[in-house]
Formats: sequence, structure tokens, C-alpha cells
Amino acid sequence: MSEIRPYVAGVDSSTQSCKVIIVDPATGEIVREGRAPHPDGTEVDPENWWQAFLRAVEMAGGLEDVGAISVGGQQHGMVCLDSNGSVIRPALLWNDTRSAPQATSLVREAGSGDEVTGAKWWADAVGSVPVASLTVTKLRWLADNEPENASRIAAVCLPHDWLTWRIQGSSDLTSLATDRSDASGTGYTNREVEIAGTSGVDSAGGYRRDILAQALLCPPEVAAKIILPRILGPKEVAGYGDPARGWGDIVLGPGCGDNAGAALGIGLKSGEAMLSLGTSGVVAAVAEHSIVDPSGLVTGFADATGRWLPLACTLNASRIIDAMAAITGLSYGEFDAMALSAEDAGGLVLVPYFEGERTPNLPDATASLEGMTLSNADQAHVARATVEGLLNLMRGALDAVRATDVPIKAVHMVGGGAKSSAVQVLAPTLLGVDTELPIAREYVALGAAKQAADVLLGLDLN
Repeated sequence: MSEIRPYVAGVDSSTQSCKVIIVDPATGEIVREGRAPHPDGTEVDPENWWQAFLRAVEMAGGLEDVGAISVGGQQHGMVCLDSNGSVIRPALLWNDTRSAPQATSLVREAGSGDEVTGAKWWADAVGSVPVASLTVTKLRWLADNEPENASRIAAVCLPHDWLTWRIQGSSDLTSLATDRSDASGTGYTNREVEIAGTSGVDSAGGYRRDILAQALLCPPEVAAKIILPRILGPKEVAGYGDPARGWGDIVLGPGCGDNAGAALGIGLKSGEAMLSLGTSGVVAAVAEHSIVDPSGLVTGFADATGRWLPLACTLNASRIIDAMAAITGLSYGEFDAMALSAEDAGGLVLVPYFEGERTPNLPDATASLEGMTLSNADQAHVARATVEGLLNLMRGALDAVRATDVPIKAVHMVGGGAKSSAVQVLAPTLLGVDTELPIAREYVALGAAKQAADVLLGLDLN
């Protein structure tokens, strides 16, 4: 490097927006930051992520004094590129449930028609049982519904892989890189990830090319030619920034999935879980070994440190409160006050599957308010039932992770939904575990910045 730059940058390219923080690695202090929105929807042109990143960088004061950058991003999104590096079609995001029938088909195929047998096969092979969120199901959807687009695929990557690649300014598809955490959520990466050279495993990085061929309904020789991102270790260099933009001296870290980034940002330890209440709800715990859950409720992701991050995810979380606050006409503060003014929900039950659900796997489900009587048909009981519905949903996810023999003694509760005073008060009782509220910070971006600092520290700067 031609100069020693004092700061590192962490990026959170989430479903809703791009956040860029500039951090002093010596102190961990965030010295400046920027943010730009992403468009709504479950199908998005990745170019929107790039433009949002550029705006967020500008708002954060640029990268002139940044020595390393790493990108945390939303998981599972399907980004398909042609031989020129152009995006073939808008990316399907994690929360796009149109591939639910394909998920069922893939499970049944693996079990020769038996779903229980098929689920066990998938859990053993890749650590996850296909649901609509996972990339592998979206590839099958593409093969079923847009075969002409599927036939044009030269490379497949994930949102954070694509953004890291764009920061390099490269058109070389072989420059694509990812990390263990995000690769482990594709549905076509070997469960142990780092194991290579065995039957059905791509010795270049742990991919199951046989599963890729199955998903795309293509011959093995075609799947063998599709470029998949190199799977990097937590401190490996993915590349360098685009010299044309003056970023040539910036080292790129491998990046990470958003949940792994948040866990790293919090400093999650064994015996602890992160409960994130954002667009989706997430319960993730650090484990020292890979997890197999044939029920499909828990996915055996890798984390951003070289360990594992068993995770249960709901499609609904903070927007449960958003929806019910809008229906009742209450502000968030008023809604919290109403929820806490009632001793209980008075028999009122909110089934909170507004956008279908992933845990439990009910992609076509809808929400409902049950048990309504004249005595509980008021704002206070509706608000209380809403908060209880949210926390009971997350209790199910927490119990699912516990059932995989992962000990959880404390929960760190983060995300927009964790700002609710009613959620804070009721969480310890309804979740059945000690609950801590870390200082509100951009933990995904902070985790990415920590990764960038580790990568930079490992380089010989002389």
C-alpha cells in the first residue's frame, strides 16, 4: 500500500437501505457514517444497491482515509450474471416466497417422494432444509419459470458478493468472492464448508455442484462451468478497490451475511444468542460445531469468525407492531403505553403471519386476530396481543435453536423492534431467558468494520 490510512469502513447492505460507517480501528469509535435507502419489494435490480452504496459513501465523507472495507449484507438473494458480468434479471430477495413450491419439490426429490427422508438428506448435506428464502429454491424457480434466463447464467452470487465485486471495479467473474457465513445459506454449499475434495464437492471451495445442477435442471457439465464466488476465511483478502475511483489502496475483506455481521458486531459468545427484531426476526447462537436439524426450523449457518451460527428466522418481526399500530391509529409510544396498561391480552390472540412465515414454515399463511369479545375489543388488549404475538413467535424460534443442543443462557435483543418499551418489559417473561439490551448501534456494519480491521491487521504494510 502506498500510504497507511487510519480508518476502516463497514457496510450494511440490508433489505431496506445501505449503511456505511467509518471506524477508527484503534478505539472502535465510529467517526462518521452515511445511509441511503433501497427500493421496496422482494425483487430488486442490484444496480439500486450500488447506487445506494455510492450515496452512502458520499454522505459518510468518502473513503480517502480508509484502508480497508468489508460488506455485510442481506442473505440468500439470488443474483445471476451472464458471461459479460451483466445482471440477467432482478435479484430475488430472501423474503420473496414465490419459490415455496420449488422448496417442497427439492425436498421430495431428495427423499424419492418422502419429505421426512428428503429433509434429513438436505440437513446432512448442506445444513439447511430448503425453504423459499434459500437461494437454491430461487434457482429452481428460475429454471421452472424462466428457462431462457437460467440458460444464460455464467455466475451466481449473493448480494454482498456482488457489491464487493462492484467495489473492485472488475468485470472478471472469477474475482467474485464470498465468505463462509453467506455461502452456508445458499443451499448448495457443503455443510462443513471447509471440507473439499470429497465426492460431490467442488474442491475449489466447498460447493455442491450436483445440487446446483439439480436446482437448475441442467447437466452436470453445465453446472461445472458456472462460476461461484471463492469462499474465503474470516481474515482473507477479497481484492482491492477500483483504482478508477481512487480506491486502489483499499483492501476488501471477505464480507459476511447480515446475521453473522451483527453477531460479530455484538461480540456474541458461546451460551449467548442474538435476537434481532428487524424486518425479519432472527435468533442466532454461536456454536463450536455444525448443526443438523432435519425439521428445517434451524439452519446450520457458519459465522464470521470460523465457528458456526445456528439460526432460526421468522419473516415477520417489527412490522407486526408496525401493522397493528397503523390499524389502531396509535403512535409507537402510545401503542407501547396501551400494551403495558393491560394486565394481559384478555384471551385475545394475534397470529402474526402477515407475510407468510418461515419459522414455522408456512409461506402462504396470513395473520389473524382470534378470541375477540366485547371485553377485549379495545386498543389496550389489541396492543398487548400484538406484543405477545411477536414475542411468542420469537420464543418458538428460540426454542427451536435450543432443541439442537445449543445452550442459551442470555439473549442480546437488537433491531428496531427492540426499541419498543412494551417488548423490553415483556420479553424476559415471554422468552423465558435473561434479556439484555446492548446500546443501539449499527451492529451489522460494525461487525463488517471489525472484519475489515482484522484483514488490514493481517497484511504486511511495509
